[in-house]
Amino acid sequence: MTDLSHLSADDWDEIKFPRPDTNEFDDVVERALSRRGFLSGVVAFGSGAAVMGTGVGSLLSTTSAARADAHAANFAFDGIPIQTDATIHVPEGYDWNVLARWGDPLFSDAEPFDPVNGIPVASSDRVFGENTDGMELFAVDGKQLIAVNHEYPNIDTNLPNKGENGFTADDVTLLQNIQGVTVMEVAEGADGWEIVIDSPYNRRIHHNTPMTFAGPAAGHDMLKTSADPDGMTVLGTMNNCGSGITPWGTYLTCEENFNGYFGVADPEAEFSASEGFARYGVGAEGRYGYELHQARFDVSREPNEPNRFGWVVEIDPANPDSTPVKRTAMGRFKHENAEVVIAASGQVVVYLGDDERGEYLYKYVSNGTYTEGGSTEGLLDDGKLFVASFNDDMTGTWLELTPETTGMDAGEILIHTRMAASAVGGTTMDRPEWVAVNPVAAQAYVSLTNNKNRGIKANAGGDETPVNGPNPREANNYGQIVRWMPDGDDHAAPGFAWDLFVMAGNPTNQDGLYKGSDNVNSGNLFNSPDGMQIDTTGTVWIQTDGDDSNEDEFDGMGNNQMLAGDPASGEIRRFLTGPNGSEVTGLTWSSDLRTMFVGIQHPGAPFPDGQGSLPRSTVVTIKRSDGAAVG
Repeated sequence: MTDLSHLSADDWDEIKFPRPDTNEFDDVVERALSRRGFLSGVVAFGSGAAVMGTGVGSLLSTTSAARADAHAANFAFDGIPIQTDATIHVPEGYDWNVLARWGDPLFSDAEPFDPVNGIPVASSDRVFGENTDGMELFAVDGKQLIAVNHEYPNIDTNLPNKGENGFTADDVTLLQNIQGVTVMEVAEGADGWEIVIDSPYNRRIHHNTPMTFAGPAAGHDMLKTSADPDGMTVLGTMNNCGSGITPWGTYLTCEENFNGYFGVADPEAEFSASEGFARYGVGAEGRYGYELHQARFDVSREPNEPNRFGWVVEIDPANPDSTPVKRTAMGRFKHENAEVVIAASGQVVVYLGDDERGEYLYKYVSNGTYTEGGSTEGLLDDGKLFVASFNDDMTGTWLELTPETTGMDAGEILIHTRMAASAVGGTTMDRPEWVAVNPVAAQAYVSLTNNKNRGIKANAGGDETPVNGPNPREANNYGQIVRWMPDGDDHAAPGFAWDLFVMAGNPTNQDGLYKGSDNVNSGNLFNSPDGMQIDTTGTVWIQTDGDDSNEDEFDGMGNNQMLAGDPASGEIRRFLTGPNGSEVTGLTWSSDLRTMFVGIQHPGAPFPDGQGSLPRSTVVTIKRSDGAAVG
């Protein structure tokens, strides 16, 4: 069996499910050229303009630098230079420390971490998990809890003694246990922040944790298996990427690249990929050997099991005995995060990105309304699902996914949401990652991390990926952040106006649109925006997961990083650099806003313990030396 475990999820999909070439290339070129002219304009939008400044034209105009200087006081730090070393750097006047590393105990009965051999399988579900990603903090009865995603394993790190004969049953169990979600109590003492070991709130949720389905697709025939003939219960959540938090205090964890966990154990077994499998990238060869040891991951035996993943899962961190719920009304795809906002009407709106090249941006709107302290029953189960359609005139529309518009029944729309979005003609996007809503202005942002196939290849469903308004560059290796303003300042509205907050690029060695927008300069170069949060002041925090070679078109960008952006001026400053090889992902704050918690995923160097230890994905704390709020 070919070892594909070291590839990124995107490269793995490209190899296993190559995309067809896009047609009408002349039209793509024409769109790209006309787009250059379009970007020279200056546009402002409605009531949100006073808060956010001018539109995309301003970001690409010669006046943006002057406006950035005028707003410089909005940042309480000086931008830092790039780094290419094996540790973290933050601005002068700030300090960082380790809070939690893969293998740190949540319970006193966990065996201690071995710097050479890692964690034994018996303790693998009693410790902080691997590859930290999205996270949120919850204040519960005077205590502070953090829920943290653990996205995927790093085979060489997590199984340092793995032999050449493939994955054993114990290997699979260990990998399943170190992924999923950690809920942990944390507290600040004389020595800084620490995990409260043996807290009754501490909990590991992994690939074998019992869960239930809720919403319109619950019980659908395509969710039924031999172990669950009712299609109502499922074991586990996997490839947990971004996150969300509800106004009623629950955690939303998002299942992303679930497809690589499934395969066919018997090479002689009959298997042919269905349309659904092909669109979602499920094939005969898995990445981690699950199908060799657990029949439910063998798609020749349980063809519906993959349909039970790719959902948003709601977890109550305040109740360690509660059962997580997969909320099917928000659709099934490679969820990045789930950004929740309450519309003026009281309806719950959830913005959702599908992180694959040429896939879509979605919005869920509840039919019911939220009242603080009132019942939340049905708010995430009964609603409407929409896909975004962006126009080149900087307007857009949310297209509802219904049986009438898609030709699919209600359950099929939610289980095969990608096909429903294709049916109504949504706009294919450059890998929609995190969505963030500004708490002080009616605007939302989405990180489009990159898309080397833009204008070159279709998406997995054969939908073309033409160069267009929000995706203005062919073979886009840098990424951009798109911002939209809902009509009437109402997130439940069917229409919106949009602009580009930033186009990452390299003005030091690239030409045209690949230089990036004018708020990108030699002092803040970055590529592949990914994680994103907006703090209580409206500052946009941008985390990157891109090429850290610091060479050629990425020269001057250094390691992956976290930057802060001012929505009004467009100014962007670098705040943090991570260790080489790492992704900076996941961000939340303590209740008093004086501590920032940041995730460092898959460091390439032996971070944070130093030479002689395995590298460990880590959550770090960042504080100001003067004790003021971080920002």
